[in-house]
Amino acid sequence: MYLIYFAIIVFIPLWAQMRVKNTFAKFSRVPTSTYRRGADVAREILNANGLYNVAVEEGRGFLSDHYDPRSKTVRLSPENYHGNSIAAAAIAAHECGHAIQDGEGYAFLRFRHALVPVANLGSNASWILIMIGILAHLSGLLLIGIFFMAAAVLFQIVTLPVEFNASNRAMNQVVSLGLIGNREEREARKVLNAAALTYVAAAAVAVLELLRLVLIFTGMNRNND
Repeated sequence: MYLIYFAIIVFIPLWAQMRVKNTFAKFSRVPTSTYRRGADVAREILNANGLYNVAVEEGRGFLSDHYDPRSKTVRLSPENYHGNSIAAAAIAAHECGHAIQDGEGYAFLRFRHALVPVANLGSNASWILIMIGILAHLSGLLLIGIFFMAAAVLFQIVTLPVEFNASNRAMNQVVSLGLIGNREEREARKVLNAAALTYVAAAAVAVLELLRLVLIFTGMNRNND
């Protein structure tokens, strides 16, 4: 059972990452019919939504695209900032979707931001408490570690609606503003769906690991009884 479990938690993230890389590689070679760069797509979406205060900058690293709510900046990886591909347009639009969420005060995004310090503490402290609790057979300490991990898992789960909503906003923007052709909508959605799989995989693995630890805790208490 443990071999099957570890195979699952290793295979799921690897499969999701391979799916993202393969999909991106495929559609990063296909230019949009409008030939707009990712940076231009982002700027047009932001302006269309009145987000003139949100900057668009070139970031560093492969697929390092993100929206920074603190500095109000959409940062696109070099290949997406300069590229005029379907992949570049889709990813740029997705990050702008987060900027629109931020501007509107989207509830799940605000909740996720509020969870950040708790999730960071949980992910950093949980395994220390969990390992000590298991090795020393201290079920109370293990339970505290599980609660810390649960906070990090909750962050992963809340991330899902945030990411899916940003992708839906992205598709609405690129279509309504004519930033991609009608025939390219399906391909752009494939890019966004592949990217979303990484978040689904991370959440699934986190939930499985949490359930495993809960089973260890219940087993430890049963043995103590």
